[in-house]
Amino acid sequence: MDGESAYELPTGRYARWRERWSRSVLGNVWRGGTQLELLRRSMAFATLGLVALAPLLVVVAAVSPSSQKGLGQWVVDGMGLPPNTAVPVLRLFAAHHREVGQIGILGLALLAAFGLAFVTDVQLSYQRIWEIPPESWRQAWRRAVWLAALIGYLAFEVESGALLRHGPVEQAMRIIVFVTAALSFFWWGQYFLLAGRVPWGWLLPGALATVAGLSGLRAFSALVFKPMIASSAKDYGMVGVVLVVLSWLIGVGFVIFGGALAGRYYCERVINRRAVG
Repeated sequence: MDGESAYELPTGRYARWRERWSRSVLGNVWRGGTQLELLRRSMAFATLGLVALAPLLVVVAAVSPSSQKGLGQWVVDGMGLPPNTAVPVLRLFAAHHREVGQIGILGLALLAAFGLAFVTDVQLSYQRIWEIPPESWRQAWRRAVWLAALIGYLAFEVESGALLRHGPVEQAMRIIVFVTAALSFFWWGQYFLLAGRVPWGWLLPGALATVAGLSGLRAFSALVFKPMIASSAKDYGMVGVVLVVLSWLIGVGFVIFGGALAGRYYCERVINRRAVG
């Protein structure tokens, strides 16, 4: 009997712990992420972002008169890289006005189509997260508007980072600007791509989780990806830099979709508590 009691006690504790985990927000996110194939979607996000979206952003940054280092600077800021380590990443996304001028109307149309393909993947992922059916083709214009807003958001982040770079006061202002701009974009972005079929209040927790996740990813990148960039550029050249940036983009996709998923389950938990109470 004593042996059976000693065996049943930890088993009972494990069962209770497992039940609490399954009911928690993190447990639901883990289970929902498995059903959503979160890692696969994050890899698709990174691949489409690097292959389909990045060329369009590079061209836009090159023709913009206010842009300094374009998309590369945003990647550098997002990864938290210091200036001495950022050179390979800046070279990866560099483009000259002469090269951009050789792109014709057909080339620009193809770049825009590739960018819209990226937005479509993001939209379908949001719809899958909230389990709502795809919208009518008449709402396809939302993807173009969202893409333009994304370009504006990234440009704003780059320019604000260039202006607010020196001194502790400017650094504090930059953090406030980053949090405000990111929260506004990801909150509005979900609502807009979902065509208003999910209430504003339900989308706020996901936007908060996304911003917190991006901040944590930046700190992680500064510790992990910074030495990897230097060593990969030295050993493998630009191919190594691409692999490190691709790994970081996978993390960005994981945070964006995982944050939205966490927001959904948090709202469902709050609603269930109110219904029980």
